[in-house]
Amino acid sequence: MKRSVILGTGSYIPQKIQRNEDFSHQDFYLQSKEMIDSPSIAIAQKLEEITGIRERRYVEDNQTSSDIAIIAAQRAIEDSGIDKETIDQIIVAHNFGDVIKGSNQSDAVPSLASRVKHALKIKSPTCTAYDILFGCPGWIQGLIQADAFGKAGLSKTALVIGTETLSRVIDPYDRDSMIFADGAGACILKYQNSDRSQGMLASSSLSHTFEEAFYLKMSESYLPDADPKEKYLKMDGRKVYEYALSYVPQAMKDCLDKSGEGIEEVKKIFIHQANEKLDFGVVKRFYRLYGIKAIPEGILPMTIGELGNSSVATVPTLLDLVRKEKLKGHQLNEGDVILFASIGSGMNINAICYRV
Repeated sequence: MKRSVILGTGSYIPQKIQRNEDFSHQDFYLQSKEMIDSPSIAIAQKLEEITGIRERRYVEDNQTSSDIAIIAAQRAIEDSGIDKETIDQIIVAHNFGDVIKGSNQSDAVPSLASRVKHALKIKSPTCTAYDILFGCPGWIQGLIQADAFGKAGLSKTALVIGTETLSRVIDPYDRDSMIFADGAGACILKYQNSDRSQGMLASSSLSHTFEEAFYLKMSESYLPDADPKEKYLKMDGRKVYEYALSYVPQAMKDCLDKSGEGIEEVKKIFIHQANEKLDFGVVKRFYRLYGIKAIPEGILPMTIGELGNSSVATVPTLLDLVRKEKLKGHQLNEGDVILFASIGSGMNINAICYRV
């Protein structure tokens, strides 16, 4: 039997650490453009209570999303041991392209995937390079897409990357800006013979746009007298939270049920690192769908406390850290059944069931 198998992973975690206490002198405003009376450090502490975020990572001033994507890609190729010229698809998931510090303009021409292929010096013209925009679930959607190409006989080896520099598109006067971070993660996915059923077993994708399309959007700064032409990432946090709890658990169950694996076989869940309380809430509801009241110990590796929400980069970065045993208390063993799951702008949801 042939399946899509992850041969190697790589990630880039920026070195610049922005801690909650670093926001102590930042003024925050409401959407009404009224200043929030509470001390800024108290606002940051409240955010930590809600999301679990203590610190986040930002790229250096001279780095862009494509720059860090290239580093993650190089590490994934090295980890896989493949010849880069055998790659026939490069899929880069992002949402804002390259945004230079101090600029409010996105640069995505040529595509980030084309920039990655150029930087990697891959000469093969049959290696197609393209971007996808699917909100935070973009990297997982890239895997689903690469798997479909493999099954159709149109591709065999894909480099799938998630990269984002959200620090360039956030409104510093919006307290929600403290949630977001930068990073990049990548993997080599090959459609190949799998004697022990290793690889992708099933997937699910959903898009809700009738009422939910603008739960995340670009809008003007909350700062009074700000230029209304300059747009920043904005989020209706309560609606996103409620949406995730309502739909993500069932999408995960649908994916697992399609795989034919039992809930007791799942060893790890790699869920989008958006909000620690939300992630545990989603997984708790997922297990309740199977009549299980408690989440199994050690099932949910988390990095949001130290890395924040880096959108499409959160899941591949988390996977890379666990695969390489760089996240304390977590590791993967041959034959483990794992789940990937994410939610984000669109609103979009997806999930993958995978056997290591």
